[in-house]
Amino acid sequence: MRFGLYAEMQTPLGLSYTEMYRDLMRQMEHADQVGFDVYSIIEHHFFQEFSISANPLALICAVAQRTQRLRFRVALHTLPLSNPMRLAGEIAAADIITGGRLETGLGRGHAWLFERSGVDLAESRGRFEEAVDILVRAWTEDNFSHQGRYYRFNDLTVVPKPLQKPHPPLYTGGTSLTTYEMAGARGWGMFLPPLLPFKVMEPSINAYLAATKNAGHKPNIVYIRPVYLGDDDKQIEKEVKSALLSFLACNASPVKGLPPKDELLAKGYGFYASGALESLTRLSFQDIVDQEIGFIGTPEKVIVQIRRLREQAPITELAIVSNFGGLEHWKVLKTQELFARHVMPAFR
Repeated sequence: MRFGLYAEMQTPLGLSYTEMYRDLMRQMEHADQVGFDVYSIIEHHFFQEFSISANPLALICAVAQRTQRLRFRVALHTLPLSNPMRLAGEIAAADIITGGRLETGLGRGHAWLFERSGVDLAESRGRFEEAVDILVRAWTEDNFSHQGRYYRFNDLTVVPKPLQKPHPPLYTGGTSLTTYEMAGARGWGMFLPPLLPFKVMEPSINAYLAATKNAGHKPNIVYIRPVYLGDDDKQIEKEVKSALLSFLACNASPVKGLPPKDELLAKGYGFYASGALESLTRLSFQDIVDQEIGFIGTPEKVIVQIRRLREQAPITELAIVSNFGGLEHWKVLKTQELFARHVMPAFR
């Protein structure tokens, strides 16, 4: 079982952008030192509380120079809002700079990003599918042409090519069943959202597993959960409660930028019309702990939770969120240290 970390770079109002980047880079270095396998960084724009991770490849390339073995992953590049012909070369360059330690997430993107980027939400799936085809061909062919609905060009050569062959490992994430079926059919890894209880995700997990089996691929499931560790429940709650509630509030904060519900439903973004994100802000600290939306407690308790999770589904990687909701730097490092020292050895 792999153990990773995942960060959205949430920056509640009033916190410094500079300090967030400085602290996160130090936390990524620490993750390398204590033995985590991979660090995933979101790509996101326009909403400070949700994320300030506007250039994850730049961050990854910088940290790669200060680490030895840690792998890196963007979760996810928003393909419908990118130029895939240029993105292919940028990802390849980052793979070279990291010494082949890059893994690549590709997604349709959050519904609130499209209007601000000048792209029709209804085009997201078509743009995504065309962009995937262009990326793979750019990495594996010396020269090619493409005549699609959204992208058209002749005799394109993308340089450089990735260090990893044929390209870095690919992942996706999302909430629709079609995304899980697509990932399984392609043999991609699958990110599970960090805020939904396992029972809610079970149908999607089963759809992914069925698709991988039908296509002859091996499943690769990344299960994301905020984690906070300590040795006393009362002290743990005192240290993490406000940040954990802030984590959920920050995740729900961009809903104010969503299109009308009818438009979301018509354009394939039904999850965003469901009110699920807004409902997160009504959960109490105890709700989050009891529903295992967060793995909060002693290392011994979290070990039991992970074992139970693995009995329910073939989880390949647990990606813990240690930096969330404006949590102080020392608390992030404390959880990473305790997790690496006490939890990871129980599964290796």
